[in-house]
Amino acid sequence: MQFSLAALTRGFFAMVLAMTATAASAATYLYVGNAASNEILTYALDPRTGELTQVDKLTVPGITKAGGSMPMAVSPNKKFLYAGFRGEPQIVATFAIDSKSGKLSHVGNGPLDDSMAYIATDRTGKWLLSASYPGHKVTVNPIGQNGVVEAVKQTIPNLPNSHSIIADKSNKHVLAASLGADAVNQFSFDARSGTLTPADPANTKVKEKNGPRHFRYSADEKFVYLLNELAAVINVFSYDAKRGVLTKQIQEISAVPGDFTGKKWAADIHLTPNGKYLYATERTTSTIAQFNVDTRTGMLTANGSVATEKQPRAFEIDPSGKFLYAVGELSDSMTSYSIDPKTGTLKQLKQYPVGKNPNWIEIVKF
Repeated sequence: MQFSLAALTRGFFAMVLAMTATAASAATYLYVGNAASNEILTYALDPRTGELTQVDKLTVPGITKAGGSMPMAVSPNKKFLYAGFRGEPQIVATFAIDSKSGKLSHVGNGPLDDSMAYIATDRTGKWLLSASYPGHKVTVNPIGQNGVVEAVKQTIPNLPNSHSIIADKSNKHVLAASLGADAVNQFSFDARSGTLTPADPANTKVKEKNGPRHFRYSADEKFVYLLNELAAVINVFSYDAKRGVLTKQIQEISAVPGDFTGKKWAADIHLTPNGKYLYATERTTSTIAQFNVDTRTGMLTANGSVATEKQPRAFEIDPSGKFLYAVGELSDSMTSYSIDPKTGTLKQLKQYPVGKNPNWIEIVKF
């Protein structure tokens, strides 16, 4: 069989173009919300090295007074990034994400019912779920076809210091942490009407003054990991995915260095995509606690902690599970870490300056 030089050349260039297209489609971007400077920074993330390159800085239009934090969320289809504002006015801004450059473009602002500590979309991307710490409530807003959030549809009051809210994979159930009630509230969710209904039981309690803050479902949704702000402990619960409720608490484990005796102030919690490692930040000690996860039993084994940015409110793990990024509210900077695939131990890579009061990170992979 004979091949012409022209045919071979065409084949070579076609292969190069295919490889280029694949590389472009695998682009990963990291977004940092900076509440005090009212801006979102966009970085291109190198999935091989974890290196970040800033590609954009966007000031959010329509904000007259900055708030204490800027909760963010990404739509399931990765077309939109949402940023909530706790200053004035209390709105949620929608930004379209350019999959080729990672840059954001402002689409519009929608109303929030209160100062929201946490926002998340449901699994369809048609509803915005929000938790209000000062307003003691959770809410549901419809999201228009253009991605802009519309007026609140449902408000559930009397949930003291609500701090986070997330739907499970089935989208039939929603959990919401209530710091002031030392409880995790449990709801059934109708995605057609956007309606939350208390489950049976309506909540699961933790120890008094633990202060439930953020939580994460395990990948198989057999377990839920709850970080408590005031006690800086993690509660591990069995999760009944059919009923959408926590059942048995199987473990409570500290998220601060063992010799620490001061005021505890835990912040954020995340699992690696493979579910083998879990991390949690504590703001007083400015540390990230490391844990190994028994994916069969859900149990955690402490693996020490590492120093990080001053008062680390938020961090995020890249979709490959190879890198972790943490921001410090008082250092106004971000540190990247590699994650040892065999032990889960963090190794510091690089520090990046960001905006004022950075407190949220989202990562999107195309």
